[in-house]
Amino acid sequence: MSSAQIEIQVIASLVAIACAIPGTFLVLRKMAMISDAISHSILPGIVIGFFITQDLNSPLLILLAAITGIITVVLVEYIQKTGLVKEDTAIGLVFPALFSIGVILIAKNANDVHLDVDAVLLGELAFAPFDRLIIYGVDVGPKSLWIIGCILLTTLGLLSAFFKELKVSTFDAGLAASLGFSPGVIHYGLMSVSSVTTVGAFDAVGAILVVALMIAPAATAYLLTTNLKRMLVYAMCFGVFSAIMGYWLAHILDASIAGSITTILGLIFFVVYLFAPSKGIIAVLFREKQQRTEVFLLTFLLHLKNHNEEGERHVNHLNEHINWQKVRSKTVLDLALKNNMITINNKIVSLTEKGNDFTAQAIDYIITNEDTQIEHMKDDFFLFRG
Repeated sequence: MSSAQIEIQVIASLVAIACAIPGTFLVLRKMAMISDAISHSILPGIVIGFFITQDLNSPLLILLAAITGIITVVLVEYIQKTGLVKEDTAIGLVFPALFSIGVILIAKNANDVHLDVDAVLLGELAFAPFDRLIIYGVDVGPKSLWIIGCILLTTLGLLSAFFKELKVSTFDAGLAASLGFSPGVIHYGLMSVSSVTTVGAFDAVGAILVVALMIAPAATAYLLTTNLKRMLVYAMCFGVFSAIMGYWLAHILDASIAGSITTILGLIFFVVYLFAPSKGIIAVLFREKQQRTEVFLLTFLLHLKNHNEEGERHVNHLNEHINWQKVRSKTVLDLALKNNMITINNKIVSLTEKGNDFTAQAIDYIITNEDTQIEHMKDDFFLFRG
């Protein structure tokens, strides 16, 4: 493995970690698309910075781009607070307008400069190792590595210092205000970090990959946990894993590194979306099937509770009168027997003492809907769920 390959993977991993931190809070605050807005609307700041310095490598470009990102957030917030449009509409109004201003400035004043949409939006990781930082004639490594490394250290420092404030203001802005925190300041601080991270990263990896690394790992982590610290760690791990695997996928296929990393991010999200233990599609479908079976069981037990006639409690009654199919009837009977809710003698079904107690509590719950929850009752009585 060459040094350039190592540097590319390190840069991609640092970008993934740096993006995962603000991305987690953006996902939790339901502001995922604001990262896409920032990544496009910073173009005017970059152009103005270039007009001032005449240097594409000037730090002023990053500063002005970050300020433009914050202006984007302020404008989106202001338009949203009018109540006339929703946040997604406000984003759709603001960032195309700012992006268009940047495009017009380039077309009118920078036609002879390598400052175009491709240069701004489509950073390429493969070229990052060739843009070196030279200090007093000493090569200290890729410039992107130092930029994103400094941003990451700053972000980690701010996260450690303001974790409690970020957590409280994210989940309950009213509580944050009552505790003396300013939700507005925390919000714009988060947006500032998001803007600086986006600006610092897109030159190396491109705006599209920045958005993917900021949102996809956090969204994937959100399907696995509701614990904020774990979500942050999972998001970072997913981002780093995708960065490394995406690089080697691109290497094998001789394809775009950014495209390959984004593909891996999408595949990981899809797998978790299907198989997550509690929120995954398969788990949800299984839980719905389980709940339907348990509802059928409860219906059957209530029927037994309310009828003493043997004809009403005969096994065949499930098919003849309750109008269930044989498979469903057998499933309900088997579940009731497994949980010791019923006994069957000569095909006559009777409630056990346990079944009678459960049904009595279920009737009380249905009538009053107070003091207890049906799911808690199932946990207490059921050894086997449907």
